[in-house]
Amino acid sequence: MKVSARNVFNGTVASLQEGAVNAEVKVALGGGDQLTAIVTMDSAHSLELAPGKAVTALIKAPWVMLMTEHADIRLSARNCLTGTVKTVEMGAVNAEVTLTLAGGAEIYSVVTKEAVAELGLKPGTSATAVIKASNVILGVPA
Repeated sequence: MKVSARNVFNGTVASLQEGAVNAEVKVALGGGDQLTAIVTMDSAHSLELAPGKAVTALIKAPWVMLMTEHADIRLSARNCLTGTVKTVEMGAVNAEVTLTLAGGAEIYSVVTKEAVAELGLKPGTSATAVIKASNVILGVPA
């Protein structure tokens, strides 16, 4: 599968909680890392999602926000994945930041150069990737 999303994670459905309109899907990525996705019930049924099913989670890099110094902040975003900055690639306007998560997975974020400076992002810095569950797209093998 070739996709334009920078973040592609293979995992398995750890749990599925169905609601009237949406389903909450927790995806185990391995190494203890986990993503939460919100999909419509139609999508959950058409993808035949169930615990143990292999899935691919896609997240575009601009949908990944970064934060540091967050000890006393509570967010509504379901995915707050803490890691260490591996690389910062500066562009003319934006930068691509690569975080290595605790379980070994890498996640990419595209943020402004100003955000890199304000957050003090550089290799070795601790940072948290923040992703809304509705920005996690799930796919299954055809």
